[in-house]
Amino acid sequence: MTKKERYQFVIDYFQENLPDPETELIYDNPYQLLVAVILSAQCTDKRVNLTTPALFKDFPDAFALAKSNQDELFPYLKSISYPNNKTKHLLGMAQLLVTDFEGKVPLNFDDLIKLPGVGRKTANVITSVLDNQPNMAVDTHVFRVSARIGLATNAKTPLQTEQQLLKGFPKELIYKAHHWLILHGRYVCVARKPKCEICGLKAACKYYAKLSLTTYDAR
Repeated sequence: MTKKERYQFVIDYFQENLPDPETELIYDNPYQLLVAVILSAQCTDKRVNLTTPALFKDFPDAFALAKSNQDELFPYLKSISYPNNKTKHLLGMAQLLVTDFEGKVPLNFDDLIKLPGVGRKTANVITSVLDNQPNMAVDTHVFRVSARIGLATNAKTPLQTEQQLLKGFPKELIYKAHHWLILHGRYVCVARKPKCEICGLKAACKYYAKLSLTTYDAR
């Protein structure tokens, strides 16, 4: 199977089985999504979703959050990974939104990465989820799944994976592909014991082909 054929197999499978993928972060507006994505770094979406209701209730927008401080905000985030850093990031992000963007979340990559706590991955998530822009966020799930299947070959960094995925997926499907790969890595192609027995991508997966050959040779 060529790389082009592999991409087409993956697209066909997900178009049939997961045609309308969405983020699992719970949010009602761009501000809430930005906060949730910042908090989700090295933390599960489930934990973030348990944390944000109280945070959004007391800090409903960037203006309210910008008026807070480290001591007031930290208790809301203490169950999140790296709470000290993320408290600082949220405060800095909100303050910059207020001073530079009238409290509104910009949907421009270059503007987003100016915000504290927002790197390439987060900016790609925001523009992809909110505006369906053809940007590919590469987290640990996407990095792992892309390598195993063979969508990204010899990629040593998330950026190299991102560049290959942007070439492989049609531009109009990139915002969906981001979710496809994340969800597949979260529930099927998990890190330690991938659930190959229930995976619909086996026929296109380099990892499974190698695993099957190893099992066969061991007999």
